[in-house]
Amino acid sequence: MFRNATAICLHLVGPLWGKKSGASLTRCLHQTFTMAKRLQARRLDGIDQNPWVEFVKLASEEADVVNLGQGFPDFSPPEFAVEAFQHATSGDFMLNQYTKAFGYPPLTKILASFFGKLLGQEIDPLKNVLVTVGAYGALFTAFQALVDEGDEVIIVEPFFDCYEPMTLMAGGRPVFVSLKPSPTQKGEPDSSSNWQLDPTELASKFTSRTKAFILNTPNNPLGKVFSREELELVASLCQQHDVVCITDEVYQWLVFDGFQHISIASLPGMWERTLTIGSAGKTFSVTGWKVREYGGMGSPPSTIVGGRGWPGNPERVWLGPQGPHPLPMFLVQVGWVLGPDSLMKHLRTVHQNSIYHCATQCQAAVAQSFEREQLHFGQPSSYFVQFPQYIQRCRDHMIQSLQSVGLRPVIPQGSYFLITDISDFKNKMPDLPGAADEPYDRRFVKWMIKNKGLMAIPVSTFVSVPHQKFFDHYIRFCFVKDESTLRAMDQKLQKWKAELMP
Repeated sequence: MFRNATAICLHLVGPLWGKKSGASLTRCLHQTFTMAKRLQARRLDGIDQNPWVEFVKLASEEADVVNLGQGFPDFSPPEFAVEAFQHATSGDFMLNQYTKAFGYPPLTKILASFFGKLLGQEIDPLKNVLVTVGAYGALFTAFQALVDEGDEVIIVEPFFDCYEPMTLMAGGRPVFVSLKPSPTQKGEPDSSSNWQLDPTELASKFTSRTKAFILNTPNNPLGKVFSREELELVASLCQQHDVVCITDEVYQWLVFDGFQHISIASLPGMWERTLTIGSAGKTFSVTGWKVREYGGMGSPPSTIVGGRGWPGNPERVWLGPQGPHPLPMFLVQVGWVLGPDSLMKHLRTVHQNSIYHCATQCQAAVAQSFEREQLHFGQPSSYFVQFPQYIQRCRDHMIQSLQSVGLRPVIPQGSYFLITDISDFKNKMPDLPGAADEPYDRRFVKWMIKNKGLMAIPVSTFVSVPHQKFFDHYIRFCFVKDESTLRAMDQKLQKWKAELMP
């Protein structure tokens, strides 16, 4: 066998022996052994472009850009969450090892107890809870477990941008239905609550091929909190057509203006056909379990000093031999899915054959954080009470600042985000640089990054291609930002306002 292989190689490279350039030999070998077969799976076709990469890269290339596009807090998590992780990493040494594949038992137990009360269900920690690598992992596991070739998946737009590619990767066919704004009085600000689904149009999207309905409340990017009446409409259609509801509720604790988050799984007849997805990252403001850097990561910590975090909660900073630095956090994200065993058993099959297991220490920290919140639930001391109050002030600050330059925010009732209408700018400067078929909002964001030092995300990113023309006069901002970031935004906007003055 080896003699045959050698003969083949000599036959291929023999003509090159007399050549001086080694590069020619390398090139010949590369051309000879490059695979001729198609490499990528067909399920990747059309989903290889990621707008986040494009806009983050563009912002990084410009000096002094204020990042209001990406949805993460740029301030410290609550002190109790940081302490919970410190305890997890310095306490029981067995937390460095595997735990149960479907979730660390104290975490699944507290999730079952905590959400069982909210959903009005007796939740079994072993059968009705699955811990995943973030809500992203929960969504992917759900799509892979339930969506088959040719199945239709109804997606409400604007939608979180992973829903469509995850549907396609599972072999499904996305079917889109749009939230549409109701007319407002002249001069009256728009609100996300004014954006509604048309009941007749929604009903028309359900067919015998519909497998799942994707719900996101509070909605990203719009910030809409679906009302009980709207949820009852969705619930009745799911039951009528025997459809599974996958509900992404990662922002359920960030609801403003007296609005109430309602889980569709709590409605009559819906627990049996609903997967409810949550996220520790969004729940406890730890989207990457990272804190602001205060210096080098040197020797092990010796003591703790105060720092800057969200109001009333100083950031935990270690004072080590080499100076102060933050508590190190080397964690993957934690998410979860809640649902009936008839659905969850299929998600467990996907999970055990892909992820299998999530970081034990991170799960322990999340469990301890929920245990703390369960003790304080509904009280003024609860993080789930304090944090939305603080973030609502950030939201109001951003709304007033954006309005000062002629942008027209759609006031959100929940989530990290608001969208703002840029129609006036589209009318005044319609010919911004960009490809002829590029949606206006994308061209506007690129212009704003380069010329105004502000980064947002175009809302056309969150809708299907055929409907982009209906949404290309909106852009999305994240207002869950530190006060220093909002002040930097104000400076940019005031300069912009001065330039607009005659």
